[in-house]
Parts: sequence; C-alpha cells; structure tokens
Amino acid sequence: MTAKPGWYTRGFEHLWLPYTQMKVAPEPLAAVRTHGSRIVLADGRELVDGIASWWTACHGYNHPHIAEAVRRQLEVLPHVMMGGIVQEQAATLARRLAALLPSDLSRVFFSDSGSVAVEVALKMAVQFWLNKGERRRNKFITFRGAYHGDTTGAMSVSDLDAGMHHLFQGLLVEQLAADLPRSEQDAATFEQFAERHADEIAGIIVEPLAQGAGGMLFHDAEVLRRLRKAADRTGALLIFDEIFTGFGRTGAMFACEGAGVVPDIITLSKALTGGTLPLAATIARRRIFDAFWSDDPQKALMHGPTYMGNALACAAANASLDLFEREPRLRQAAAISVALRRDLGVCRGLPHVKDVRVLGAIGVVELDRIANLHALRQAFIEEGVFVRPFGSIVYLAPALTIGEEDLKKLTDAVVKVVRGLK
Repeated sequence: MTAKPGWYTRGFEHLWLPYTQMKVAPEPLAAVRTHGSRIVLADGRELVDGIASWWTACHGYNHPHIAEAVRRQLEVLPHVMMGGIVQEQAATLARRLAALLPSDLSRVFFSDSGSVAVEVALKMAVQFWLNKGERRRNKFITFRGAYHGDTTGAMSVSDLDAGMHHLFQGLLVEQLAADLPRSEQDAATFEQFAERHADEIAGIIVEPLAQGAGGMLFHDAEVLRRLRKAADRTGALLIFDEIFTGFGRTGAMFACEGAGVVPDIITLSKALTGGTLPLAATIARRRIFDAFWSDDPQKALMHGPTYMGNALACAAANASLDLFEREPRLRQAAAISVALRRDLGVCRGLPHVKDVRVLGAIGVVELDRIANLHALRQAFIEEGVFVRPFGSIVYLAPALTIGEEDLKKLTDAVVKVVRGLK
C-alpha cells in the first residue's frame, strides 16, 4: 500500500483486529468504498471480494433498494427498545421469516449477532426442559468440525480439538462431542450414543449441509435425516445453525428446506440484512414457544439484547427479502455452482491439493497444508482478489449477484496461486 490516509495512521494503533496476532500480521488494507462485488482501497486498487464480507453481502455491496429502505427508516424511527414496545419493521420481518421457513417455525427472537443467536437457541433448549420439570437435560450433542461462534456457550458447542477455542476448555461447559453420522454404520453408533445420554441431552446442534468456519466440510441430507430420527427417539431438540448456510448459500433459500428436514430451532444471521447491518434471529417451533407460555413469570425466556429487533437492521432485512422475491438469487447461486465446479476442478491433481468440493455457491480447494497463511493471502491480493484462506483450505463464497467476469477472476486467481505453491 502507498501513503496511508490520515484516518488510518491516526486510528490503527487503537484497533484490535479479529483472529489476528497483530505483532506479526501484515497491516490490514484500507478500504474506502464498495460496489457490486468489489472493495475499493485507499490507494485506488479494486479487489474482487471472494467471500462477500464473511458471507453476508449476498446481493453484492451497496444495493440501492436496501440503502433506500434504511434511509427511509432512519428518518422515521431508527431504534426503540423491544421491552414493552414493538415496531413495524421487526413485526413484518418476523412474519415474513415465519412464512419462508418450513412447518411451524414461527416464533422469532431477534438479537444482533450469530453467536448470540446460538446462545439464545441453547438457552431456549435448556429452559424448554426446565419448564417441563426435567432439570438434568442441559447438555448438547455437538459435532467434530463444528463452529458456532465465539461467545462462551457457542464456543462450548464448537469443535474444541480442531478449532480455535481449545485454550478455553477449562472455562466452557463440557458437551457431548460426536462424529456426524455419514454412513449407516455411523448412524447406528450415533443412535447408541444418543440413547446412552438421552436423559441429559437438551438438544443436538448442527450446521446443516455445510460446516463453515470449521473447515468448509460438507455432508448430505441423509445425515440430517438421521439426526432428526435420533432427536425424535430421545426427545432432544434439533437445532440447525443456518448462520452460514441460510439465504441461498447452499442453493436453496435455507439448507433445511433443501434437505427436507425441519429442525425445532433455527438460527439465522450473516446474509439476513444483505451484509449491511448486524442482525440475527433464533426461530422456534410452536411447541417450543408453548413451553414458555405460562402464568408463571419464572417460565419466561429471560434474555434481551439492548438492540434486539433494531428497526434499521430489520428494514434492511425486509429489503433483502424483497430482493429474494423479485430477483433470481437462487438461479444465480446455481449458476455460480456450475462455474465453481468447472473452473476450480482444474485444481484436482495439482501438487498439495487434497480435495476440490462445491456445494451451492461455496467452492473449496483443500490443501495438504498452508505453510505461510499471510503470504498466501497476500498472493491473492496481488492477483486483484480478496480471499482469506484458513486452516488448510482456500475457499470462495462470493455474492450471489457476482458477474461472470469477476467470478472468473476469482477462480483464475485460485488456480494460479494454488498451482504456484512450492
């Protein structure tokens, strides 16, 4: 980067960046503008964003319909607490989400981040059993390769051995870790495991079809059917964490819809507002909500983020849902999938490549190792793209609206950089 803008030099020394050892990491890029699938840097360079700002910007950047909706809402009512008050944008969004989701997933609890949505789901599941007088059911079956967030409860249901949170094992509630039942033999083993712990399981939590930050690991719908069967047999609540997979990323609007499996609780965030404002939702089936419906105040769900149901964020989310209704997002996801299969397939057989896999608008090149993560990320920047490899994978999860040329630039850069690995 050439000369840094004044705001950068004055402010950077006060920032603490995510997932970064700041002593040794390269300085971050200075972004000044976005448009479409591109990030414009302070030095004039433009990078094609291959990961849609951590999978949020499903419609690309700066979509005018979302911007106008937020602008209108800002003039009328930017925020009001949901303690004793509701407003139109939150009520409308709750109704629309319930209409989109399968079966009777109909009660929407808003929060402001994916991790908190997971915390609320865990809390709901445990209190569901408490309200029914079953105090022992306070554990969760979790899966290897899982990642559900960085807050304390969300860390506890993530993969602590392979993930980034192993340092906190002494702090976290110990859960029941298992392998996903990918085969009939696995299913039998899993059912025995679940039944052995049936009297202590509040729920089973999984990222349906694609485990995201745990390594972009895919599984098929049959795995989810096996989990549904095990949940029904043991009485455990089935929780789908669709923070990554929701809103077209796997090819269907929601992974549960594509898989034909209905969870008891679902969490949404990331692309919910089209990548504009923080918002998350935890959505429960009717029987879950009914366990809290009581004359006893102690049976209420005692959780309440200050900015829950924020009107600006809900306006953005409603506008984002408009775009899913009016524009061909799922067809665009299907076209991206075809292009990723074709263009990333070139990497098969290259040195250091273990696997190439695609699910919906997610493309993954898994390597045997990444020796220098910073150098690899820099190599992509030099190719004019923003891609953030992690662990041993290089992946793409671009905006669903990305143009053919920009998508080709991304896949070409992946092939070139991977081919050049020593």
